[in-house]
Amino acid sequence: MTHAGRDLNTLTEGERLLMEEAIMQADLSFLREGVPIGAILARGNELLARGHDQRVQQGDSIAHGEMDYLRNEGRLKTYRDLTLFTTLSPCMMCAGTIVQFKIPRVIVGENLTFGGNEKFLSDRGVGVIVLDDPRCIALMEKFKQQYPAVWNEDIAE
Repeated sequence: MTHAGRDLNTLTEGERLLMEEAIMQADLSFLREGVPIGAILARGNELLARGHDQRVQQGDSIAHGEMDYLRNEGRLKTYRDLTLFTTLSPCMMCAGTIVQFKIPRVIVGENLTFGGNEKFLSDRGVGVIVLDDPRCIALMEKFKQQYPAVWNEDIAE
């Protein structure tokens, strides 16, 4: 089920801190002239892995933020009790990975600058919360203005 338009105040304190960490990861990518997407994988309030989009930095077309945290966390026996925090709605590749690993819950910073795959996820039993966080929106808009060619490459335009 997708819950759109929620804000950070509807999250627990621990969830807010994890989303803040995802935003810091997005900022880090932007500072390195990469796509500003940050992702956090957590069990409850415990941060298991963090990552950010590194397509530009590593010259790797599949190094999206959601893929980077998976590389950083290594192998887990189960993902069925985890939450993914991501600053931007997952693309189809990342949404497929969420479904593949059976991550049950995704908290999305925003989906206004890139309409992702919330319906795909929710149709497969993933709980999705979209925050419409103005900081995530502003950062992505700034990136799209400053680096339009990289953005178009990222979304395969």
